[in-house]
Amino acid sequence: MIDFNRASKEIKYLVADSRYDYIETGSLMTIKKNVQDILIPSEERHMKMFPFDFEEFLWALGNETIMDYIRNRFNEKKPVGQAFHRKAMDYFRQYLIVGGMPQAVAAYVEGRDFDRVDRIKRDILELYRADIMKHAAGYEMKVAQIFDDIPAQLQKHDKKFKLSSLKKEARYREYEDALFWLNDAMIVNICYNSTEPNIGLRLNMDRLRLKCYMADTGLLISHAFDENGIVSEEIYKKLLFDKLEVNKGMIVENIVAQMLAASGHKLYFYTNSSREDAASRMKIDFLIAKSKISTRHNISPIEVKSGKNYTLVSLQKFKNKYKE
Repeated sequence: MIDFNRASKEIKYLVADSRYDYIETGSLMTIKKNVQDILIPSEERHMKMFPFDFEEFLWALGNETIMDYIRNRFNEKKPVGQAFHRKAMDYFRQYLIVGGMPQAVAAYVEGRDFDRVDRIKRDILELYRADIMKHAAGYEMKVAQIFDDIPAQLQKHDKKFKLSSLKKEARYREYEDALFWLNDAMIVNICYNSTEPNIGLRLNMDRLRLKCYMADTGLLISHAFDENGIVSEEIYKKLLFDKLEVNKGMIVENIVAQMLAASGHKLYFYTNSSREDAASRMKIDFLIAKSKISTRHNISPIEVKSGKNYTLVSLQKFKNKYKE
């Protein structure tokens, strides 16, 4: 609707007629520059459209039972069993690789052709770059810098986004608009550090310490493994069978951020690097507020682990310190 100001104004009369419901679509509608001359009718309700979540991906593959069973076992706090777990993880790895962009999912459903899926994802990444150059006027080069550096930043053990990798002595205020633009355009998901795990996570938000995830994990994989212009079928199959020697932590953490965002959660993490108190020294990947608030510390900590061998030291420290 961005290019059709008059249509956006006139639709209010059709809505008032009440015989039909109407759906308008618009890319980058949240970018103020794109809607500065458009009168948004009060009758409109805006909805954010996210990439497919795992359940929607399963629906696209014709499976409408797996998530119901997982949900049921989760609610009953019972394991699903090894055979079912292997089957579910096979589907989940397919989701990691393909991602949730509708066109990529449709291509995968049609032919299970990873080369074709990857070409589609690369076309989307090029459209992102074109949008950056067209719409991020004034700071497009900074936006492009951040966009291209995301895989390298997530590959690090400490996934906090370091602006110094873009430019020596870079300051947050120089790149704040660029980060906001990428987040507003839903190309990335920004996760901010919350200095205290209280109900008001936003009240304790540290804007200077953040993590920058791709909004779609399938796009992250195509963005990361691009040495030859296209991710080969061999790499995809190694990812599918869990045989590729890469930092899978960045991929799994990215998909968790993606699914939390699609579920309506704002993204926060918690870190304490205290040198004096070892019991307080910890890193928690995500914090989300519980749906029912009963105490000041009504927060769920989430640790993301990608391998079979892992420790939960930070999670145990967190539970001990904030046990109430």
